[in-house]
Amino acid sequence: MIEDKAWIVMDDGVRLAVSLYRHDGDQRNPVILEALPYRKDDATLSYRAEYVRLAEEGNYNVARLDVRGTGSSEGVAEDEYTEREQLDLEAVIGWLACQPYSTGAVGMYGTSYSGFNSLQLAVRRPAALKAIIAIYATDDRFTDDVHFSGGALRAIDLVDYCHYMTAFNALPPVPEIFGDSWRDEWRRRVDGTEPWLLRWLEEQVDSPYWRNGSVRGAASGDGRSDGYERIECPTMIVAGWADGYRNNSFRTFERLQCEKALLFGPWSHMSTATSLPGPHIDLVPEMITWWDRWLRGTQNGIDKQPPIRVFQKYATRPEPDLTMHNGGWRYEPTWPPERLTYHDLRPDGAGIGIVQPRGGVGTNAWISCAGALPWGQPLDQRADDAFSLCLDWPVERVPVEVLGHAVFSTRVRCASPVAQLSAKLESVFPDGTSALVSRGLLNLAHRESMEHPKPLTPNEWTDIEIELEVGSWVYPTDHTIRLAIAGGDWPNNWMAPNTLPIEVDLEHTSLRIPVLVGDAPIADVPLFSDAHGYGRSGKSHPDDDHDGPPTVWSIEHDVLGRLIRATTHSGLTTDDYSEEYHGEVTASIVDPAVGTATATTRVSIRWSEATVSTEARLRFRSDAENYFVEIDLDVDEDCEPFARRTWNRVIPRNLQ
Repeated sequence: MIEDKAWIVMDDGVRLAVSLYRHDGDQRNPVILEALPYRKDDATLSYRAEYVRLAEEGNYNVARLDVRGTGSSEGVAEDEYTEREQLDLEAVIGWLACQPYSTGAVGMYGTSYSGFNSLQLAVRRPAALKAIIAIYATDDRFTDDVHFSGGALRAIDLVDYCHYMTAFNALPPVPEIFGDSWRDEWRRRVDGTEPWLLRWLEEQVDSPYWRNGSVRGAASGDGRSDGYERIECPTMIVAGWADGYRNNSFRTFERLQCEKALLFGPWSHMSTATSLPGPHIDLVPEMITWWDRWLRGTQNGIDKQPPIRVFQKYATRPEPDLTMHNGGWRYEPTWPPERLTYHDLRPDGAGIGIVQPRGGVGTNAWISCAGALPWGQPLDQRADDAFSLCLDWPVERVPVEVLGHAVFSTRVRCASPVAQLSAKLESVFPDGTSALVSRGLLNLAHRESMEHPKPLTPNEWTDIEIELEVGSWVYPTDHTIRLAIAGGDWPNNWMAPNTLPIEVDLEHTSLRIPVLVGDAPIADVPLFSDAHGYGRSGKSHPDDDHDGPPTVWSIEHDVLGRLIRATTHSGLTTDDYSEEYHGEVTASIVDPAVGTATATTRVSIRWSEATVSTEARLRFRSDAENYFVEIDLDVDEDCEPFARRTWNRVIPRNLQ
């Protein structure tokens, strides 16, 4: 195998940097493309092991691309998933198909960002794109990404990806690859790149902005029409129950009209080989089998097997760093399965339940997208349940096997025009331990539309419905099904500026849960190769163990300050590369309108030509009317200032 580095020139003259892993000689093979903004030559160089395996074990050519304005590619990274980026990728696919080592068939794949753009390019249908594999990706950038959920701003994501890309986008191209003009390109990049976060904070409702890059609604731009039918190439979806992009799984599979497959495991936003939690599998053989069928035409029988392989979760006690989830693998031939039914659970009796919004409720559920620590898994929910309206239903006769989206319906009344309602589906053990099964949140201003929010009419009864995230759980007969209703879900989401109680009409309240009845129609258990143990994440840094600062995940109750504080700290250090992340979010217990987020990201790279570093600092706060944003960026070469930039914005809250 040989490794080449090449330039691909776009129609506007911008050059994109690509690394090629391929076999020497005259043999032609299909090409597999992954395109990311996470710097292929340093920050994610450890991903190389996967490309080598695909090349050597699968006999494929593998291309790894730095998207425009990132890594060693020219240009400016104006935003994620731009129209320009998608045009670039169409051109890259065409270029790869025409190379002398290529058969003309190109596959596209990747985790998170590169799973997103794999779906986006499948919608665009370039002629040479013959199949894709989207791992931990979403079909809806407004409802199921790191920016907003349920019409409410994500909170702790502000100090993670939403902030650290400011530092990453300000790093220079690699001098050895780019050439002598690398400093000039670095200057253009620093001067021309705005923090992506600023635009995201301004786009507080669903719109054509979010539809760009979303398969869901891509056809007409109205936010909910299908773009799935435009995907013609065979599509494999890989999802994880602890991953934040799992909602894409069943709904996308159901609506796709192409050849398709779904592999749904217990995993978080980490490699299937190293994820917390497991059990683990080696994904590379699964990908090679998929590519062989659809890029080479090998009749290996994959299209004759049941297309859905799913890990059904059994009751497991919660731990923040759970290593193994109880459960079992099985096949399903269709979605929805023929044996899927819905059970409507209702409270005993009528009356009015009271939900009192309180800052900090939700800390034990933590973040909806678990990954490498400190982005861990939910804890025992009892501490949050103490400040929630809880409805319980005992499981008595037979285990209840939940798979899919639960739906919470009710009628509410509040004196505030802006409010949130959180719904958590839980499994209560006989000793009282409560495990989170699924969650959902709705900014009640978005109760009728994500595109056109409107305030609540104070003190008027309003019907609402919350679809919870897709979930899997088998409730034993000694467990209790619990619905915990709260006035927010922090730090997963920013709190609404509401201190007034929300009344819940219990007579008009129900929880609709998806239940599988009877035995699985196919008794065979899917078989997988053992995990090799290499790791990668969908974000900027790999999961492999490295030296670096200690990992911190802490929750503090500042009693006299009347606030809750969540703190994270992580990073890694190798011989020539280091990155460090520190983040903190706070919520006032007495006034949910008041909150803060602060973050610092530092990245340093040492080359023979220079040592370069960036440091981005975020200071974010809110009151009832506005978000206040300050971002500082320091860019240094050999410990001397190269550039300094500062952004200050006041962004009105639009019924947030």
